Amino acid sequence: MTKAEINHFRRSLLDLRKRVGGDLTELEEETLKLVGGESSGGLSDVPVHPADLGTEEFEKELSLTLVEDEEQLLAEIDDALDRIEQGMYGRCENCHREISRERLEPLPYVRYCIRCARKLQGQASE
Repeated sequence: MTKAEINHFRRSLLDLRKRVGGDLTELEEETLKLVGGESSGGLSDVPVHPADLGTEEFEKELSLTLVEDEEQLLAEIDDALDRIEQGMYGRCENCHREISRERLEPLPYVRYCIRCARKLQGQASE
């Protein structure tokens, strides 16, 4: 991979990191926000109806799952940036072959070539 290609992917990763970091901040704020009660015009912060409790709990769990997913994505992006610094970027961590540009363009943080990713995914589902 040329220096220009590496720089292109570094910029892509940094842009993605910035966007995901902003999304993560928003999700964290959303998760911490109180649902119902005084904040939405009620008399207290306690939801009145049992269905409201279930909905609130579902929304909190969904938000926490999304936060975890975004944190994992940030970790993958940071690892890819580290691989760039170590001169290992763009090489499959399993077979050590070059990862195709067609794979890196949409997912610049991937660790595996398509063939190895399919193999590993097949093993995970067994």
